[in-house]
Amino acid sequence: MADFLQSILDRAASLNKTVVLPEASDERTLQAAKTISEKKFVKPVLIGNVDKVTAKLKEMGADTEFITVVDPATSPKKEQYAELFHELRKHKGMTADKAAEIIQDEIYFATMMVKAGDADGLVAGAAHSSADTIRPALQIIKAREGVKTVSSMFFMVFPDATYLFSDCGLNQDPNAEQLADIAVATAQTGLQFGFDPKVAMLSYSTKGSGTGQGAEKVVEATKLANAAIKERFGDKVAIDGELQFDAAFVPSVAEKKAPDSPLNGEANVFIFPDLGAGNICYKLTQRMAGADAYGPVLQGLDKPVNDLSRGCTADDIVATAAITAIQAEG
Repeated sequence: MADFLQSILDRAASLNKTVVLPEASDERTLQAAKTISEKKFVKPVLIGNVDKVTAKLKEMGADTEFITVVDPATSPKKEQYAELFHELRKHKGMTADKAAEIIQDEIYFATMMVKAGDADGLVAGAAHSSADTIRPALQIIKAREGVKTVSSMFFMVFPDATYLFSDCGLNQDPNAEQLADIAVATAQTGLQFGFDPKVAMLSYSTKGSGTGQGAEKVVEATKLANAAIKERFGDKVAIDGELQFDAAFVPSVAEKKAPDSPLNGEANVFIFPDLGAGNICYKLTQRMAGADAYGPVLQGLDKPVNDLSRGCTADDIVATAAITAIQAEG
């Protein structure tokens, strides 16, 4: 775990990115900002009353010269952001007055900072639901050009290895095309973070051992993802499916169940057939197997916005800020 975390902190430090942490009313966010001010791997921005937030930071011993605090009520950018938000949403019936009101919300204001280029990325969710964190991003940042499916993934970090799980937080029941998009996006994330992706398209079936629509969906998704991955990444990414988890992860089982698999039972990227399977598995891996779970990291947005579990720690926020900075590198 230390190796993965240190590697992303070191890489983020070389990028000089600005990351906004809008939930300054939450103690964990303030503690994360303090840690960031000590490690100085991103430039943090907090959203809230400048005097109150700065006073709390000073009480904690944080370097307030390194941390920027912005109050939506007094920011000179509030009219600019309101006008831009109105322009983006007027086709949905948004009025100028309503846009100005909504922009006072800390999550919406922070998202507009990213949209306008005043911050490189955003990390929130410690005090907000995933819906309230992600909705502004989908409305304002929107998907990157050419991306049909915005998805999420987790870095599941053990002392001796790190694995990528997707989609564990966003798409409830993706069809074959969407599942293929998720696989391609997660492979790209793997490459961006220095992995050699070996992508397993998971199912209750291995190479036709089971029947049913669920298995058929994964078979079709694997075909689509394999073609897209070969076109975009060449031999940098290996992919196979449909596979049960043991056939994807245990070499001796793979030898029996999927002897021709290019993964050889050594997958490090796991694509789940639906949100139920993915969400349960990441929480099980975290709570029973003791993995550190960093995410959900959103994939496919034009600029990085990342969600947090409301049960997150300050260290989780710190790590996610580093991940966000690396995503912002492009």
